[in-house]
Amino acid sequence: MVKLTMIARVTDGLPLAEGLDDGRDIQDADFYKQQAKSLFKNLSMGQIEASRMSVETGPYIFHYNIEGRVCYLTMCDRSYPKKLAFQYLEDLKNEFERVNGSQIETAARPYAFIKFDTFIQKTKKLYQDTRTQRNITKLNDELYEVHQIMTRNVQEVLGVGEKLDQVSQMSSRLTSESRIYADKARDLNRQALIRKWAPVAIVIGVVILLFWAKNKIW
Repeated sequence: MVKLTMIARVTDGLPLAEGLDDGRDIQDADFYKQQAKSLFKNLSMGQIEASRMSVETGPYIFHYNIEGRVCYLTMCDRSYPKKLAFQYLEDLKNEFERVNGSQIETAARPYAFIKFDTFIQKTKKLYQDTRTQRNITKLNDELYEVHQIMTRNVQEVLGVGEKLDQVSQMSSRLTSESRIYADKARDLNRQALIRKWAPVAIVIGVVILLFWAKNKIW
């Protein structure tokens, strides 16, 4: 069965719409929604290149499809047919582009198209029962193939982004530390010069002072 449905803008990961009733029948729904948002983030950062992918997570599996500037994602039971899942996303994509296509780039706040939930819920009901004649026909549609869509584990997919983030953080930390060390090195050099030339300056100052005092006395 279809468990979660989310739609986001690929360029920045901004959530555009989702099924409002999704997740009520599963445990840890917030955990899986957070995983979905992490997938959107990785996609927006270019850390995942595939435009269509299935990502296994616990007893479920995410399926996503990127069309244009938008990522359409659903989470289903692992036993749910992949072909139906991607056809479900295709239906969402066609309607979302028809209704909201011209406003996608200008959306400035999360869930700007939350009213699209009505279509999500209506379409989800059509795909819930895989035994209906409608869905059996879709499963037998040889023109719609999904065998070549890659399937990966969620830790593997999100781990790539986490590792890149760690490398980026380490690089920033090293850059910051190198600046600190450079500043300290300049301070040490300045102090060394002071220690080296201070006695000479004092001697010169004393000589000048004595010379001035001698002239005053005479």
